[in-house]
Formats: sequence, C-alpha cells, structure tokens
Amino acid sequence: QVQLVESGGGLVQAGGSLRLSCATSGRTFSNYDMAWFRQAPGKEREFVAHITGGSGMSTTYVDSVKGRFAISRDNAKNTMYLQMNSLKPEDTAVYYCAARPYGTTILLSRTSYNYWGQGTQVTVSS
Repeated sequence: QVQLVESGGGLVQAGGSLRLSCATSGRTFSNYDMAWFRQAPGKEREFVAHITGGSGMSTTYVDSVKGRFAISRDNAKNTMYLQMNSLKPEDTAVYYCAARPYGTTILLSRTSYNYWGQGTQVTVSS
C-alpha cells in the first residue's frame, strides 16, 4: 500500500507559478511510476504528466502543459513535484497525484493507476 499526500496548491494570478508536491509513504518510492492528474468543475479527471520509476525517470506531458509544467521526483525524499509556470485560468482544477508499480503498463489512463492522493486545489485568476 502506498499513501500519497499532495500540497502546494493555492490561488495565483495568470502568468504566475506554483510548485505542487506529492509526499509518499509505505513502500519503496523508486519502484513506482508517478503521475499528476487534474479535475476541473464539471469535467472528467484528466492526465497532466507522468514520470517513470526505476532509474530512467522518463517523462510525458499532455500537450496543453508542455513547455510550462515540469514533473520531477526525488527518490531520496520519497516525493514527486510538479512545477507549474505561466499558469492560465484554464489550469484551474483540483490536482491529484497517482502511483502504480513501476513498469505495470505504458497506458496513461486514470484507471491504470492504483493509488491516489486526496487532491490540492489550484486556482488561477485572470
């Protein structure tokens, strides 16, 4: 079992930056692929970014955040991050971190992740 706790959300003006953190506990962090999803009011939860476990740390992003967001992980601190720059009002959502055992699948769908945090609210004002 893996426990995930997000932090770092808040209110920011358009063009600003935030850094989200996802602290984990319970298992060897490096053995897990990690991801960020987000859910805006009235919308489905959508994929934002993914970083593989193991030693490779390959990353993948949804097109709408490429060049603005950066996912990273610190295996020594059992923590994953999402640096969000040039924020836009359409980035407003609850952001969730997710985990699954390393190498489970190449899919990036919501259902392919086993563990979820409780979410942190990000609000971008125009």
